[in-house]
Amino acid sequence: AFLWLVLGLFLQQSELAQNSRALALQSEALQKSAEQAEIQARAIHANELHARQDTFVDLVRLVNRQLGVISGLLYLSSQTVNSGGAVPPEKIAEFWTQLGAGDSDVFMRGLLGASAVLPPQQSFDLFFSTPVRTRHSEAYIAAFARLLRAAESCDPDGLIRDAILGDGSGRLYQLMTRLRDNPPDGARIVPAG
Repeated sequence: AFLWLVLGLFLQQSELAQNSRALALQSEALQKSAEQAEIQARAIHANELHARQDTFVDLVRLVNRQLGVISGLLYLSSQTVNSGGAVPPEKIAEFWTQLGAGDSDVFMRGLLGASAVLPPQQSFDLFFSTPVRTRHSEAYIAAFARLLRAAESCDPDGLIRDAILGDGSGRLYQLMTRLRDNPPDGARIVPAG
């Protein structure tokens, strides 16, 4: 009986050792599976972020076209000969042709250039001195602000946000918001009406 007890004990120890090895192998396999799942989750997240960024780049193109039209209307209301400016109708027509050909920054550059050579009061007037100009400027600011919010949702590092703030549309947005929020002494925004 004692011999059977010792033999049973050895057999049990052997089975326990085999079970322990099997459990260790299972644990190792589960660990590897968890690591693979984590790698896969990171890859899925990176792909999803990349897809959102690609979608955002397409959105930027659409919004830039919209901003190009708004800045064109603002340019018309301030720079044409008929509105007291010095730009002849032929030049305005050329700018619209460039806009239609895909240069959405053409009027933005014109407004930035015009503003750069004007004293602060006249620069302010360029954007906020008539109901039409105020309406166009506010529409531009609102559209660009929405674009910035969209950029922040798909840009954890802020690179896209910085890039769109650094191009022509972003610089015009910054100029408009600075003038709107800090008008020169005595300047008043004419309501859009």
